[in-house]
Amino acid sequence: MFKWFADFITYDLLRLPHEQHLSESLNFFLYDIPKIYFLLATIVFLVAIVRTFLPPEKIRKILSHKKELIGNFLAAAFGIFTPFCTCSAIPLFIGMLESGVPLGVTMSFLVSSPMINEVALILLWGLFGWKVALTYIVSGMGIAIASGFIIGRLKMEKEVEAFVFQIKTVTESEEKIDWKGRLTYAVDYVKDIFSQVWLYVLLGVGLGALIHGYVPVEFVTRYAGNSNPFAVIIAVALGVPLYSNAAGTIPVVQALMEKGLALGTTLAFMMAVTGLSLPEFIILRKVLKPKLLLTFFGTVALGIALIGYLFNLVF
Repeated sequence: MFKWFADFITYDLLRLPHEQHLSESLNFFLYDIPKIYFLLATIVFLVAIVRTFLPPEKIRKILSHKKELIGNFLAAAFGIFTPFCTCSAIPLFIGMLESGVPLGVTMSFLVSSPMINEVALILLWGLFGWKVALTYIVSGMGIAIASGFIIGRLKMEKEVEAFVFQIKTVTESEEKIDWKGRLTYAVDYVKDIFSQVWLYVLLGVGLGALIHGYVPVEFVTRYAGNSNPFAVIIAVALGVPLYSNAAGTIPVVQALMEKGLALGTTLAFMMAVTGLSLPEFIILRKVLKPKLLLTFFGTVALGIALIGYLFNLVF
């Protein structure tokens, strides 16, 4: 359906010739935009229904596990079902710290929340297949768990700004909600999330369309191709100054992979954009002292680079 719509507008209605820069870019854009928006609304709605069964206080109790490594795993998994960017993850991060969840466990959540989520999983699956989607989710979880565990072992609680532990979080009521309430919540949640991410998706698809139609293969492979041993590091360095959520970067990643960029390099770029952006660094500085902030970024960056090289080697 989406392909038919894109072809009809591009080649039948506008009568643009095949295999030209403009027509290829426009067709890419018209195909991806409705497809991604449809998947976004559908999956966010379903996840919102699931979230109505998991009150925040119950989640915090689960994360405060006696075995910290299990807590890291649970926090990383919880991050998959939470908001799409660091801006909305930080309030939850603060709430977890204040309620007694260990620092390392909360760090696992902070890594996974913007980097991997249900939207990324579904969109990656729809655009690239289940192997790529599973690869991204497993590697992202691995980075989140390892980063949080390492930071937890370093005992850096004193490097969190003091005001964080002075905030008193409100315990939400765990009253039972009927299905009408669940559906109302899910619809409102879709509207809220869609209002936050639609522009990122639009810009991401637009950039992806330009790359798809206009950027020559030689340009991409020259600077970040398989023959360049520093390709993954370059991809991470290019991703850090940018800022987007996973949904916004996926169309760009799709276009880069079509240009011949290796899987590990493209995933490293995507992880850097979503999990190590410069705006995230600035926001987190309000919560974390420089030593912990640099440790956090350095650990995650190293993990992303290692994952990128590993998957380039395997795939």
